[in-house]
Amino acid sequence: MASSLTTFTDEARIALDTLSGRAAGLFSPSLRLGVTGLSRAGKTVFISALVHNLIHGGRLPLFEAQKSGRIARALLEEQPDDAVPRFQYEDHVAALVDDRVWPDSTRAISELRLTIEYESASGWNRLFSAGKLSIDIVDYPGEWLLDLPLLGKSFADFSREAVELAALPVRSDLSQAWQELASSVDPDADADEMTARRLAESFAAYLKACKLDERALSTLPPGRFLMPGDLEGSPALTFAPLMKLSERRRPGSLQAMMERRYEAYKTHVVKPFFREHITRLDRQIVLIDAMQALNAGPAAMADLERAVTEILSCFRPGRGNFVTDLFSRRIDRILVAATKADQLHHESHDRLQAIVRRLADRAVARANFSGADVDVVAMAAVRSTRQGTVKQGRETLPVIIGTPLRGEKINGETFDGKAETAIFPGDLPEKVDPVFDASGQQAENNEPAIRFVRFRPPKLERTAEGVTLSLPHIRLDRALQFLIGDRLA
Repeated sequence: MASSLTTFTDEARIALDTLSGRAAGLFSPSLRLGVTGLSRAGKTVFISALVHNLIHGGRLPLFEAQKSGRIARALLEEQPDDAVPRFQYEDHVAALVDDRVWPDSTRAISELRLTIEYESASGWNRLFSAGKLSIDIVDYPGEWLLDLPLLGKSFADFSREAVELAALPVRSDLSQAWQELASSVDPDADADEMTARRLAESFAAYLKACKLDERALSTLPPGRFLMPGDLEGSPALTFAPLMKLSERRRPGSLQAMMERRYEAYKTHVVKPFFREHITRLDRQIVLIDAMQALNAGPAAMADLERAVTEILSCFRPGRGNFVTDLFSRRIDRILVAATKADQLHHESHDRLQAIVRRLADRAVARANFSGADVDVVAMAAVRSTRQGTVKQGRETLPVIIGTPLRGEKINGETFDGKAETAIFPGDLPEKVDPVFDASGQQAENNEPAIRFVRFRPPKLERTAEGVTLSLPHIRLDRALQFLIGDRLA
């Protein structure tokens, strides 16, 4: 699909930008790492933990360059893109370490440059390499990425798909108000600003309801309806899908207005994001909150798979050669990571990874995605719990121990955000298929069979000298090895 998202003019601009970047990279090698995921998947936490562990020499036994002692130091430097907001690493680490609260979610694109000075494992490379790699970390909302398929769809396509999704059992009650309003509107009537506004507000309210924990749905374009930023209230966001479209739209009609604004949204919002950011990436990690989807049930998991399929279809995978790489960047490695593995006992981590592997494999097949290495991992960029066991009669149960967030509930108990407690999180199913079977039944009380609790960030230990130790994690080192390990060989 990615090949259909740009024009010849777009490709020419991309080629010039890439050539300029490659020229600069001859003297200062760099790698652009995209970090995305749907809301609350942990993008901000992942970047903060990655940088914190590299700068402070955290325990990363599966990250070969660190394990072998070849990394001399890692430091933050000025980012190359002055027009892109800086990722506020210092503020986010202060929230995690000092306040023990999770930092605010990603609301817009941001960037951070981390430079690693290292010694190559190859004597040949040490002769010709400066032993320095700059990693430009690009953080952006996954909701924006889900807009990219719109570039290849007409307003009629967009409307038809939106109506089909709204009619699904897991969405129909949430979309009822918008469906009733949209069905009462005549697309051939004269364009009216207040009608357009009511439709857009009703459609946005439905999308926001789908995003809440109770449903935890993921496929919710247009993304700026959920995160409008400085576009809030603009005509480019004042449109919505329509029912009963006319084959021959009348100039000056409501349908003509909606179609024009939809095309403006693609031209002025979606396409620049794709051209200026997505086409410049070398590596990519897609973070998913499988725990939230598992809490919500099979319909949420099926929708998450649909969203990952849409996301993968927008990337430019593959490996080029010396000539083609001068003019076009391709993503040659993508990691799909299920976050918050610390909400499970380690005995269930293999099952979580199997669920993510199934999701990723089917998404890769459906997106017709090829040319890049795709791997999966169950991880926690910041580990907020520790393992333990408790006796229950003659049985010993594996538990996780931590401080649940204030307001979290389990078995009728509401936590205050201060007391530490041991929780048996339950076991993930051995078989993967029922997890994605939207026809599966939940428990008789309409509660999901599995329930996970969110915890506060951990209290970090300090050395005798008062130095704060690096943020604990689960398999962050494995993610680092896959994403950048080969560039430090």
